[in-house]
Amino acid sequence: MPKLKQSPRFSIIIPCYHDEAQLNNLLGQLRTISAPAPLEIIVVDGAVSITCRSVCRAQKGHWLAGEPCRGRQLLAGALKARGDVLWFLHADTQVTPTAFTAMSRAIDQGALGGFFRFRFAAPREWPALILEPAIALRCRWGVPYGDQGLFMTRDSYRAAGGHAPWPLFEEVPLVRNVRRLGRFVALREPIYVNPRRWQRDGWWRRTWHNRRLALKFAAGVAPEALAVRYEAGNSCLQRHGF
Repeated sequence: MPKLKQSPRFSIIIPCYHDEAQLNNLLGQLRTISAPAPLEIIVVDGAVSITCRSVCRAQKGHWLAGEPCRGRQLLAGALKARGDVLWFLHADTQVTPTAFTAMSRAIDQGALGGFFRFRFAAPREWPALILEPAIALRCRWGVPYGDQGLFMTRDSYRAAGGHAPWPLFEEVPLVRNVRRLGRFVALREPIYVNPRRWQRDGWWRRTWHNRRLALKFAAGVAPEALAVRYEAGNSCLQRHGF
């Protein structure tokens, strides 16, 4: 696939489900950092919330009603996107001021897309010092998940078939297909992930829970079945990444 011209236009796609406070923080942050070209921000609201719609209006983001299924939300947002590069973010993440520069450089150097380095946001606890390099190692051999700010050219996204319409692991076939098409790079630039789920459930218990889900998925259990089985014990499971 040919490289993009200079100054690619970015479309940012954010699935949301009752995460209005975190979404408001993220949208405010995105509006303060420099980008190589005008931004298009699309929020796909699985709860069809009046509050979410108000946040988007105040922060000049496009609000789109969606189903409470992350894969379908991401597909709906990508279908509306007009940018050259699609950047998929979770509502409760934080980005760095140089994120757009890092993505633009990677695309200009021939990458079809990539992902950011996983870091826990403050308040950080000592297990983060073990989990962060372990996640980096997993991504080297496996698939990075959606909370790592996946980005790719719009043409590559479409050629790879887009996100799977699943509530969990919707990015797995997408990333694998993009990698078959060309380079999908790991940026050194960090993205900061909210540690609330690890703090709520316990750092090691949450980590083991995530790995058990991944193992069952790798063994062929359907994402829908995994979501139903674990939703009762994890209210955020269907809506958020790991």
